Amino acid sequence: MNKDSFRNRKNGFETMDGDAKDSPGRKKSPGRFAVLIIAAIVLIILVSNSAYEIKEQEQAVLITLGRPQAVTEPGLHFKIPLIQQVRKVNTTIQGLTIGYNSDSNQSNEDESLMITSDFNFIDVDFYVEYRYSDPVKALYASRNPLEILKNISQSCIRTVIGSYPVDDVLTTGKNEIQAAIREMILQRLEQHDIGVQLVNITIQDSEPPTIEVMEAFKAVETAKQGKETALNNANKYRNEQLPSAQAQADGIIKDAEAQKTERINEATAQVARFNAMYAEYIKNPAITKQRMFYETMEDVLPGLKILIEGSGDVQTIYPLETFTGDTNNNSDTNAESSPVSPIDGQEP
Repeated sequence: MNKDSFRNRKNGFETMDGDAKDSPGRKKSPGRFAVLIIAAIVLIILVSNSAYEIKEQEQAVLITLGRPQAVTEPGLHFKIPLIQQVRKVNTTIQGLTIGYNSDSNQSNEDESLMITSDFNFIDVDFYVEYRYSDPVKALYASRNPLEILKNISQSCIRTVIGSYPVDDVLTTGKNEIQAAIREMILQRLEQHDIGVQLVNITIQDSEPPTIEVMEAFKAVETAKQGKETALNNANKYRNEQLPSAQAQADGIIKDAEAQKTERINEATAQVARFNAMYAEYIKNPAITKQRMFYETMEDVLPGLKILIEGSGDVQTIYPLETFTGDTNNNSDTNAESSPVSPIDGQEP
């Protein structure tokens, strides 16, 4: 057998059942096994690279020989290995800071220091919220879309802040300033069309650049608050006093109107009475004059009792007390009793 094997090997043939040490096929089996292992590894790599998953808050760009295509539906997708590539984009709302470092919370004066319309310096910090609206444009429309967004935001911020006084930036005008900046950034992003969408921009902090200026602003704010307090107290006092003063004024006006009406009515009655008396006087002037004289004497001397004696045109008035025996004031009455002038003014 060994001779036949030797002869066969010499003639270029191999024995069917030759010795394991002399079989060349057995020497090549480790190489074939390595090739199979490499092929299996390559196949696993190709199969694993042929599928990719898109999460709910992601979008992908499928690149086929340099041509991009957006893939927006979440789930499992397939691609051709070595020919198609996938780049994923996070579509959640993200943020960037302007004027300070979010990690160290330190101010960056190159970004935060600005000048207002009334030529005052101020430090203002902003927080910009954004999201990727178009993954293809976000990857291929610009080299660095976030840097473009930041530059656009800084330009719009300085433009708007420069049109407002420092008091508005520090106190009451923040909401209006934020709205104006947001509107301007949206217009700029629409012009550039880089696949980034602005969600919101807010003022994180605004303060004077130095401690001395900050103290001065605080003093100004304290004075303004004192002014507002004084104005509020004055308005409160005015609101309390106005109804009382108005009521007093209304009372005075009503009293004046009542007196006016009373005077008018009294004057009207006197005029009517005078007209009636004048009508009677026209009818008989002598009797009317005499009656008026008696009425006047009754008003002037209401407690005097007199006796009138007339003879012709002469009338004599005597007090009744002298005839009744009343001597209490006889001397006075006798002294006062004297002939009274007649109606026509002539003495007796």
